[in-house]
Amino acid sequence: MFTLLALALAGCGDPRVSALVPQGSNARESLSLIQISAYIMFGVMGVVIFLLAVVLIRFRAKPGDRTIPKQVEGSNLLEFIWTAIPVLIITVLSILTVRLTFSMAQDHSDDPNALKLQVIAHQYWWEFRYPDLGIVTAQDLYIPVGKKISAELWSTDVIHSFWVPALTGKMDANPGALLDGKRQNANRFSFDAETVGVFLGKCAELCGPSHALMEFKVVVLPEDEFNRWVEAMKKPAPKPETTKAAAGEQTFQKNCMACHALEATDTANRPGPNLANIGNRLTIAGVLPAGDDAERAASLRRWIEAPNAVKPQNDVPGTVVMPPFKDKLSPEALDQLVDFLMLQKVDVAPPKAAAR
Repeated sequence: MFTLLALALAGCGDPRVSALVPQGSNARESLSLIQISAYIMFGVMGVVIFLLAVVLIRFRAKPGDRTIPKQVEGSNLLEFIWTAIPVLIITVLSILTVRLTFSMAQDHSDDPNALKLQVIAHQYWWEFRYPDLGIVTAQDLYIPVGKKISAELWSTDVIHSFWVPALTGKMDANPGALLDGKRQNANRFSFDAETVGVFLGKCAELCGPSHALMEFKVVVLPEDEFNRWVEAMKKPAPKPETTKAAAGEQTFQKNCMACHALEATDTANRPGPNLANIGNRLTIAGVLPAGDDAERAASLRRWIEAPNAVKPQNDVPGTVVMPPFKDKLSPEALDQLVDFLMLQKVDVAPPKAAAR
C-alpha cells in the first residue's frame, strides 16, 4: 500500500527542481546515466520476478503430494553466474559514472572561448564574479546560451554545494584562502545552457538553519542580449531623480555602504552582496517573491526590516550579520531606502518564464 501511495504521489511535486528535464549538456549526460541505470535495474527486476513466477507456478506443491524434492547443493556454475552478472553491472556503471564525473570537472580556464566565472558561496547567499568582464553580482547568475562556462568555486565559511538541476550536477564549494595569489581548495568545473530561460539553483550541502533557503537563479540570455547586459552593468549606478529617492540614497550611504556596493564594477571584497541591478532581481534574498515592482519593493522592505525572520540564523556568530532595521529606521526612511534601491536596475530584463 505504501509503495502504491509513493508512486501515486511521485508526480505531485513541483517540477521546477528536476534533473529529468535537462537544458544543458552536463544535465543531459547525467540524465542518460540515470536512464541507463534505470533500464538495468528494471531489467534485473524483470528477470528475477519472471524466474520467481516460473518457480512458483511450475514447481508448486500438488494437492496430496508429500514427496520431498531432490536437494541440490553447491552449483559452481550458478554461483559463478550470479556473482559475475552483478560485478559486470557495477563495473559498467562505475566506468560510466567516473567518465561523466571527470567530464563535468574539466578545467576550461585556458579556453579562450569559455566565459570565466567565479562562484563564491556565503551563508546564505551566492556571489558571482566575471573576472574577464570586470563585474560582480549576486543571487542572479547571467550567462549566454550555448557558451561554455568555466567556473571556479569556493566558500567563505562552511562547505556549500552549487547545484542547478536543469543545467549541471552538484559541485562542492569548499572554504578556501588565497596563497601566493592562488585560491586554495577551490573546485573547478564547466557547464553550459542550451536553452534561453530562467533556471533554479540551490545549495545542495547542509550548511546551517537556512540551508533550504539558499537559492539562486540562472538567467540564460541570447549572446547579444547578454553582451548588452554586461555593458549595462558596467555603467555607473543610477542617480535618484526625486526627493524621496535622494533621501533614500543618503540613508543607504549612512547605513549600508560598509557592506554593500551599488555598482557591478566595484569588485572589492565586501561583506554583503553587491546590489547592482537589485531592482530587477527575480527574488529578494533568494527566496522572497519579486514578480513585479510592487512585490519586489514589498519583499525588499520585509528583508531590510527583519532579515532573520526570513532566513533563520542570518546572524550566525562569526559571520557577516545583516542587522534588522525595523527599529533603527523610521517607516518613512524605510520607504525612501526601498524607493532608492528600486532604481538600481539595468535596461536588460530577465525572461518572464518561471524558473525551472
